[in-house]
Amino acid sequence: MSNKKKATKTEGAYKAGNGSYFFDVDKLSYVNAGKNYADTYGSVVEGELTQVGIMTIPAGMSSDPHTHPNEQWIYLLKGRILAVIDGQKREVLPGELLFIPANVVHNVDVLPEADAHFFTCKDMRHGIAGTPVGAERRVPESDC
Repeated sequence: MSNKKKATKTEGAYKAGNGSYFFDVDKLSYVNAGKNYADTYGSVVEGELTQVGIMTIPAGMSSDPHTHPNEQWIYLLKGRILAVIDGQKREVLPGELLFIPANVVHNVDVLPEADAHFFTCKDMRHGIAGTPVGAERRVPESDC
């Protein structure tokens, strides 16, 4: 059962609870989770205290540096990314978990061989999208 009619912090997200406890991710519609700083899309479900998403960033694409007032966890399912969190840069492989503190600048570059698919979880202080730091989209790095 999925409930998309109740109020959510993220437009297009599904609301969990009140009888909606099970969600078939393959049947949920997508939201644009990157607004004007990333080509990130996927399904988002919100509870009372947390929100989760099964997200995709296409191969070779990036997210520009951005922040959000909620902390975030990212578990990489497929693909490889080059992540920068608070100035620390690292290649991330499937099966690895990232923690992004609230209000910390971060971004990712998806390496060109495959889309990046990841599970993400954020607290409900804010919606799924962040706020870009700077005005222009970046070009992904190719020297990985």
